[in-house]
This record gives sequence, C-alpha cells and structure tokens, in this order.
Amino acid sequence: MNDHDIELSSGIAAFEGKHFGTAMQLLSPLAEMGHPEAQYRVAIMHQNGLIGSQNLSEAAKFMRAAAEHGHAMAQHGMGFMYLEGEGQPKDPAEAIKWFEKAAAQGLQGSLTTLGMMYQEGNGVPQDEEKAKEYYRAAGFEM
Repeated sequence: MNDHDIELSSGIAAFEGKHFGTAMQLLSPLAEMGHPEAQYRVAIMHQNGLIGSQNLSEAAKFMRAAAEHGHAMAQHGMGFMYLEGEGQPKDPAEAIKWFEKAAAQGLQGSLTTLGMMYQEGNGVPQDEEKAKEYYRAAGFEM
C-alpha cells in the first residue's frame, strides 16, 4: 500500500463515518489527481452540501471526471444531474446516455431508472417492451 492508498482508505472511512470535513481533506487532493473513487465521493459531498453549502458546479465537475473514468455510480450520478437539471442543464436525452453507461456495468438503479424513463417516454420515445427489458435486467419479475 502506498500513501495514496492509505489516504483513500482513510478518506472513505471518514466519509462512511459521516466525518465529512476529514473526508474532504483526505479525498480532495486525490480527486484533483484523478482518482475516480475520490472524485465520486468529493462530488457527493459538494452535491449534498455535506461540508457546508451545496456547490453544484464542483459536484458536476468531479462527478463527470469520475464518470468519464468509468465509475458506475458516478455515471448514474451524472444521469441524475442531467435528469434533474442539477449542476447541469436539464437534458433527459443526455441523462439516458449516462444511465446506459452505468447499466452496462450492471448497476441496478440505472437499469430501473431506464425502465421508468422508457415507460414514461422521458428523454426517449415511450416503449413498454424496452421498459420491461430494463426492469427484468434489474431483477424485477414482469
């Protein structure tokens, strides 16, 4: 284990223990260096105002960086940021792209969200069959 691994483990432990100030202190330098797990957790802290006030531009910056590194939860997070217009312009079609990336990695929440979006015709043409495929892939019996 190198120093970065120790800082990451300590930062994750602080995050999980809800010691967000410590988590931010440990994870921010790693996020800036391009570590996807650190980027994701820093984004969550900014997005939810866990270290003071909410900062959606910083949240979007770090969420996108982690998502572009293939971090499934960050890809799901980017999908929601586009879906809700949170730190990004509201764009359901762009949200679909990010949810599909996370769904391709088997993320159940993204599979379920895609099912709902196809069922409702949100950002895509309404397609009950495609919605059912996503729901089944997420583990729901139809």
